[in-house]
Amino acid sequence: MKNIILFLFILLLFNSCGKKKPRYENKGFSVQSTSETQYEYTDESEKEGLQSLEFKTRPTGVVLTNHPNYRLTTIYKVNYNKEYETISVGSNSYHRKYRDFSEGNEWNGHFMPGLEALYGYNFVNISHYDVQTKTQKNLFETPVLIKTLYYPAFSTDTLNYKAIKRNYFMVSAYDEDTNGDSLISTQDLRRFYYFDIEGNNKNLLIPKNYSVLSSDYDPVNDFMYVFAQLDANSNGKKEDNEEIHVFWIDLNNPKNTGRQY
Repeated sequence: MKNIILFLFILLLFNSCGKKKPRYENKGFSVQSTSETQYEYTDESEKEGLQSLEFKTRPTGVVLTNHPNYRLTTIYKVNYNKEYETISVGSNSYHRKYRDFSEGNEWNGHFMPGLEALYGYNFVNISHYDVQTKTQKNLFETPVLIKTLYYPAFSTDTLNYKAIKRNYFMVSAYDEDTNGDSLISTQDLRRFYYFDIEGNNKNLLIPKNYSVLSSDYDPVNDFMYVFAQLDANSNGKKEDNEEIHVFWIDLNNPKNTGRQY
């Protein structure tokens, strides 16, 4: 009897270990992936999931800004598992900071006062809608791989007792095949862009030959500090031996920037 129980236990353990979980594409897509039609996939193992020449997208959420006339819709890549014939779509998540530095600072958990920081898996574009004129456009002409979207928070935050209302968007994204592997992925250089509240006047906030790494916030000066790695050899890749510099961005006027280290 004991031998039978032991045999059944081993058999159950073997079956559970042998089952594969559904595997979806890695984060990114081919640089030719600019249309939103039917799925096409390759069997190349080292680039599995990234080589789809065409892919579908889906809207996953309406983003409420502090400006009633302007609403955003987040757009995600539809990920397909060929083996199991199933799909998955990313969803919106938020960076939070539950610490206000002193009395008179109510940030409602936002990463920085007046700004929400949104991210998600295979987040590829942002639709901008003007409620008053009933016009819609995408912030990027073709799909990009968005790391973080910063937008005017719906709630009213305070900084040193003053109400903060931002009137712009900032987007951290991989938008170019900088390393020449025919893919847009996290292996490329990450850029940081500014858009005005109408979704126009796109501008780089950090020089193009850098890759954005991380950021921090200065509540005294209302500055955002951005750590970025210099692409010193211009090969379009982040390498451990390349220098990291620190830039500041004036959140009262994000076009006012500078390098402090």
